[in-house]
Amino acid sequence: MPNPMFDALFAPLAGRASPLLILADGRTISGDAFLAMVARFAHALRAEGVGPGDRLAVQVAKSPEAFAVYGAAVALGAVFLPLNTAYTPAEVAYFLGDAEPRVFLCDPARQADLAQVAGSARVLTLAADGTGTLADRAAGQPGTITPADRGEDDLAALLYTSGTTGRSKGAMLSQRNLLSNARVLADLWRFTDRDILLNALPIFHTHGLFVAGNTVLLSGASMIFLPGFDQEAMIHWLPQATAMMGVPTFYTRLLDDPRFTRDLVAGIRLFVSGSAPLLAETHRAFEDRTGHRILERYGMTETNMNTSNPYEGERRAGTVGFPLPGVDLRIMADGRELPPGEVGVIEVRGPNVFQGYWRMPEKTAEELRPDGWFITGDVGVVDDRGYVTIVGRAKDLIISGGFNVYPKEVELLLDEVPGVKESAVIGLPHPDFGEAVFAVLSGGAGLDGAAAVDAIRDRLARFKQPKAAVVVPDLPRNAMGKVQKAELRARYKDWFTAPDKPA
Repeated sequence: MPNPMFDALFAPLAGRASPLLILADGRTISGDAFLAMVARFAHALRAEGVGPGDRLAVQVAKSPEAFAVYGAAVALGAVFLPLNTAYTPAEVAYFLGDAEPRVFLCDPARQADLAQVAGSARVLTLAADGTGTLADRAAGQPGTITPADRGEDDLAALLYTSGTTGRSKGAMLSQRNLLSNARVLADLWRFTDRDILLNALPIFHTHGLFVAGNTVLLSGASMIFLPGFDQEAMIHWLPQATAMMGVPTFYTRLLDDPRFTRDLVAGIRLFVSGSAPLLAETHRAFEDRTGHRILERYGMTETNMNTSNPYEGERRAGTVGFPLPGVDLRIMADGRELPPGEVGVIEVRGPNVFQGYWRMPEKTAEELRPDGWFITGDVGVVDDRGYVTIVGRAKDLIISGGFNVYPKEVELLLDEVPGVKESAVIGLPHPDFGEAVFAVLSGGAGLDGAAAVDAIRDRLARFKQPKAAVVVPDLPRNAMGKVQKAELRARYKDWFTAPDKPA
């Protein structure tokens, strides 16, 4: 029976004796053993009533068993719904109420609290060590399975957006969306069965699960499967890898370690960064230290990957490269496509673009045009050579005194100021300007915010200059390393309007 994702990603594991997963403690799981695990979990979930089209919600620690549950969902034709392990029961309640999963898989330690918000879902457990009620039910089940009959347009995953601008939306991703992207990336980034990918990313997110996991499965490669970023583990495993995928924070932390040297990564052919902007300074420092130019790419929940810097050719710091093969990209403003060099909202179209938002037809109509173009909400520019640069999010655009200010332009200058580790520029309510430009600077105790702003005044038009700045030890980030500007806007919202400024 046809099941495109199972046939392409999991079926080839049958009989594979070589390692698919290399674990932190040195144990390995062969492709064939992993496929048997997938089958046993699929049989156990089928016995709980999970079938084609049913949602399977999962909030568990990263483990080989958790990755196998994803394979089981594909085998059953179920819709896989991974949830961030940091979500509270109140947050989980929304996702479960909206998605109405048949089964909800959670950590045994949190079962008591989460069972209260599970609604009609059957609650099963899976711990980081692979134990739990799902594992108990899977024990003794057959190690082979005939996958459910599915087509490329059937839903394979439901991924919820972060919800920073309102109610979180469930992006519906089909088998075609996921499989087409994996095929393009495996080819573009030259993955083969000789590769060993170091993966310390979470698997509740597109990057660690689909970009890393699907690419490895499709190409027959192996994966060093770490539960999370651990400096000692990274230093230990880097010499045994041929490729690494990470977020910018991974790379900055490695650069802070004197053991991270050119010799340590001599066997690696590719470093990929995504999920958050990579500072050009980090890009240059990484090349100076290792001789490698990090390959930065651009994607999002609704589309998987859209662009990539070239594998062969110039990887330009500060850009996210070119549209992927088969993906169209344009810059739009006021209903017209802009020429190179002009800033506008990025729209994309291709087989990677999602099917719409779960049970939100009005929101889908707002952001997904009838002809297939998706309005990303990201603001960017394409240069005369075709390289795409992300300027920021449309929702982060600051309109001060009637003038548009793109935070990224200001941040790039502030990041060059000595002592500034990183900056985040936001717009805050202002009695005269409507919004005022405000800078939050990460740096040492000796950093002076006002002095940092003064240092860039002659390089910016007056309306773009921050009206005030604060210094913090670190900028708030989500699990994927993105700076949480919504949190900063909430924290400092009264700065210009309250009688007494917040400390």
